Amino acid sequence: MKIVIAGAGEVGTHLAKLLSRENQDITLIDTNGERLAQIDATCNLLTLRGSPISFDVLREARAGKCDLFIAVTPEETTNVVACTMAKNLGAKKTVARIDNYEFMRDGNTQFFRNQGIDVMIYPEYLAAKEILKALQRNWVRNWFELHEGQLIVVGVKIRETAPLANTQLKDLSSVTHQFHISAIKRHHETIIPRGNDYIRPGDIIYVTTTRDGVDDLREKCGKTEVDIRKVVIMGGSRIAVRLIAMAGDRYRFRIIELDRSRCTRLTELCPEADVIHADARDIEILREEGIEETDAFIALTDRSETNILTSLTAKESGVHKTVAEVEDIQYICEAENLNIGTTINKKLLASGRIFQMLLDEDSESSKFMALADADVAEIEVKPGAKVTRGAVKDLSLNRDMTIAGLIRDGKGMLVGGNTQIMAGDHVVVFCLSGVIHKIERLFN
Repeated sequence: MKIVIAGAGEVGTHLAKLLSRENQDITLIDTNGERLAQIDATCNLLTLRGSPISFDVLREARAGKCDLFIAVTPEETTNVVACTMAKNLGAKKTVARIDNYEFMRDGNTQFFRNQGIDVMIYPEYLAAKEILKALQRNWVRNWFELHEGQLIVVGVKIRETAPLANTQLKDLSSVTHQFHISAIKRHHETIIPRGNDYIRPGDIIYVTTTRDGVDDLREKCGKTEVDIRKVVIMGGSRIAVRLIAMAGDRYRFRIIELDRSRCTRLTELCPEADVIHADARDIEILREEGIEETDAFIALTDRSETNILTSLTAKESGVHKTVAEVEDIQYICEAENLNIGTTINKKLLASGRIFQMLLDEDSESSKFMALADADVAEIEVKPGAKVTRGAVKDLSLNRDMTIAGLIRDGKGMLVGGNTQIMAGDHVVVFCLSGVIHKIERLFN
């Protein structure tokens, strides 16, 4: 697939690295030659220095011949214009990163489609959605639904007191068929487990289940779910503003922001929230603001280290649920090994949304979740696909993947060794990063 990416910032660079590992034909455009040289030295792709809103540059990048044009520069206007130009040159599908939620409202999206922009991605909106799920499903680290909850994927950290701790997977399968342990994150490694593997204390397990199996899974993980009402947010970012707007009156929000002028603006943008001008890194400030009586703490400053440390402080103060925005990907594994509930990364969320488009043209029904070093995807099985030629146990599947569940005739079910996959099934696949498109061939 020919893909052109405009913008070698954090999102564009991360996308380029992910896609180049999938052996896609990638061209990366940016005005910063030094930035391009850094990624050119480490990735299998073409780089082109120039403006993405130059017809000469777009023609040189062969944007008119590309299957997917992705504009993710820091400038929203540049992204919109670049996509419009690329579409008019002949690009099959265009994606623009935006910073204005108004563009996504009903009635406005058609205007942008008419301008040649097929999909708009607002990373802060994606992050706010993930945080809302974290507040609603506060016993898990990740919650991922497919086909209106027919199948559910959750990520849970296992403590020493959990009934599942030190259980061998083959023993678990003889006790319950309610869920499928699909991946295990242990320290800095993600494992696609087999029957001889054990679940150890400190592991983050990714489990596929049906809605009927959720309560059983929560009990075996030793978790409880609480009713969250009081929420403290550190950092009045755009994510915070979007989160409060989406949540309605379900929660009582209090925003602690260090910048005084931003506090003034927040009182206008979030009139239903309490806004405090203070430094939330100060534990005494947190205590004055009643951190011990808070149900959830969300750290959304522009510094990953600050968000991680203050979330740890909140946990030590007895807060049930903490969420930390960790934009430095190298810190995610460290943060997950600490006592932090949920980590949010806009780059991973945006890349997951774009990966959907590569897996399935119908990106509204396809689902994709990008973890730090593993991927979870829903893939539709095509007629004649290799995976339909026998029971799962006889398919000699790659050890870097597992088929966790499937949707058939609108109903979710877990997959075992004797399961026969059929054309038209939507299967949930876990795999290590860099192999998703090799695996996809099994289903086409």
